[in-house]
Amino acid sequence: MTGSVGLSIRCGTKVYPGTVALKSADFDLHMGAVNVLVGENGAGKSTMMKIIAGVEQLTEGQLFIGDEEVVLRNTDDAANRGIGIVFQELNLFPNLTVAENIFIAREKTRRGIDVDQSAQRARTRELMRQLEQDIDPDALVGDLRVGQQQIVEIAKSLAQNARILILDEPTSALSAAEVDILFRVIADLKRDGVGIIYISHRLEELIQIGDYITVLRDGVVTGARSMEGVDVDWIVRNMIGESGKDFAKEIDHPFGDEVFRAEHISLGRSGGGLVVNDVSLSLQKGEILGIYGLMGAGRSEFLECVIGRHPDATGQVFVEGQPLREKNVAGRIKRGLALIPEDRKNDGLVQMLSIRENMTLSSLSQFTRGIHMSLAKEKNSVSDFVKRLAVKIASAEHAVSSLSGGNQQKVVISKALMTRPQVLLMDEPSRGIDIGAKAEVFRVMRKLAADGLGIIFVTSDLDEVMSLSDRILVMSNGRITGEFTRETATNGALIEASAVGHKPISQVKDLV
Repeated sequence: MTGSVGLSIRCGTKVYPGTVALKSADFDLHMGAVNVLVGENGAGKSTMMKIIAGVEQLTEGQLFIGDEEVVLRNTDDAANRGIGIVFQELNLFPNLTVAENIFIAREKTRRGIDVDQSAQRARTRELMRQLEQDIDPDALVGDLRVGQQQIVEIAKSLAQNARILILDEPTSALSAAEVDILFRVIADLKRDGVGIIYISHRLEELIQIGDYITVLRDGVVTGARSMEGVDVDWIVRNMIGESGKDFAKEIDHPFGDEVFRAEHISLGRSGGGLVVNDVSLSLQKGEILGIYGLMGAGRSEFLECVIGRHPDATGQVFVEGQPLREKNVAGRIKRGLALIPEDRKNDGLVQMLSIRENMTLSSLSQFTRGIHMSLAKEKNSVSDFVKRLAVKIASAEHAVSSLSGGNQQKVVISKALMTRPQVLLMDEPSRGIDIGAKAEVFRVMRKLAADGLGIIFVTSDLDEVMSLSDRILVMSNGRITGEFTRETATNGALIEASAVGHKPISQVKDLV
């Protein structure tokens, strides 16, 4: 672990209309080390990173690179100073290829005129080999899963040969095997002297990978030190002012009758084969069913089949014993199904609309009579869900894009609950959510289950699926490869079942 400081902020303050996002914050980035930055959603992490990346500028304070005070007026200024960033919200063009995305605005050219597509593809293949991926350079980014898109975003930063690299929630959509690979890449970058800023809500992951840690709360730095001797309790105390919360505390309740059943669900791949292969399962009222598996196991696609996103899927879905003939999403929502998608930005929200408009988007019929809409009733309902899910907002009329990632996720969950579903489908519900927000969301899930709602949720987090689920299914290669009760589930058993048909997953040990 090295101690040389390559970048620093002194008395950094950033003021937005109505909000002070950073308050006299000091930050040091050590080169050849992983500098962990942690805090709840809205604590100021993303603001600080945007300042370092040239997206935003300080209202007050100073930014230094080495001993030189600098003002980074845009991302080009930052890139010219050797600063790269992988944003939590992916910054990719879905209609362009993987190679085109990696070299966008920095194209390799012949004689400075023609884009050298061959050179770009070759360099992309090198980056994918470094990241141990087999993603085709000519594949359209829009056809990739979220986890693969995150790999492309990481490759884009690696292609810039950045000396300071910011990773904002880089593992939020990655499988355990892909996290293992990323950590090996980070270890290589450290050996090359790259200074890495690493943001994550997975606290054990931070302790494992970090060399230095800075904690933010409400825009103020509440702790900054070497990672030596730091434990989860220390991080949580500095984040939220109290020790850890048991987000999965049980609410004991009996299960009711079967509320949902899927029989022989299958979905073909465009290139042949099955992404969902003859999946059958049932769910009782009040039960939380967790589906665990690696990326590409078919978990998300199964939920998409259930909600009607793939009308070509085969099999049958039942709600309260009645078959669903509807093949589209709207029809299945009316029959009592609701889906919280994995990619909240693209699939769960309309960024240009307000928080209120996003929350009620799927349930407008509740607030209309004839051609008239009751805005008062709508506002009261939105206010109720804001309180129930503890959404941190200044006004429901602000654009949903103004919220932190965790609060945006709460808006997506509220939108689903407003449809009054009987079955709630949740795809990676805690992706990008801090420990406090996670606790709130999971307590809501437990209360909803206690009220009789059936919940199926997909996760790649072992601790999450073990502690929250009443029953666990494991998927691999499109099939269900294991079923466990709370009493029979173990980490080893779930990992083994998730690796059926795959190479063994290496455990991340002492990689960084």
